[in-house]
Amino acid sequence: MRTNQAEFSVRMMCEVLGVSPSGYYAWSKRPPSRRAVENKRLLGRMRQIHTFSRETYGEPRIYAELRDEGWRVNHKRVRRLMRLDGLQGATRRKKWRTTKRAKDARPAPDLVERDFSVDGPDRLWVADITYVPTSSGFLYLSVVVDAWSRRVVGWSMKTHLRTDLVLDALNMALQQRRPQDVIHHSDQGTQPRFKGSSQQYRV
Repeated sequence: MRTNQAEFSVRMMCEVLGVSPSGYYAWSKRPPSRRAVENKRLLGRMRQIHTFSRETYGEPRIYAELRDEGWRVNHKRVRRLMRLDGLQGATRRKKWRTTKRAKDARPAPDLVERDFSVDGPDRLWVADITYVPTSSGFLYLSVVVDAWSRRVVGWSMKTHLRTDLVLDALNMALQQRRPQDVIHHSDQGTQPRFKGSSQQYRV
């Protein structure tokens, strides 16, 4: 009502809302309740946490921070105050697909046949690519793992998904292990934004 007093009289708004003018004036002069004071103080701290996180924290993390600091709050209260104040966390980034299989590509022969059990080192290597989100963009990591020891025998990290990302990881593994007869197994498909297929072959 206080917001609309410039356009409407208090008496008219009280009649519309079904309250008495005396009741409204008594309420407006009443000091804020203890709960309202606590909410104001709590909301101030929530804003500080949200700003410190560069506006990335949502309700779960802000709640966890408050609990760690000794605030006696629950999830519902934090969620309600955030909604009323318009505080929102950063949304989860869309998962980036590092491998996309070409529909018209001929599948490479499956030398492993889904059996990854081996009886010694450097008989079977498995390779994959993942990504690491950073404040400056994505870093792409290619790794080669020995299926017998589960040890990373080769790796490469770059800011792109071109072919040399994978080849550098494989070359590192070859230089370090110098295998006599090893199967290199990776996903079948192509990486977005560069041409080249993953496959299985003997080295």
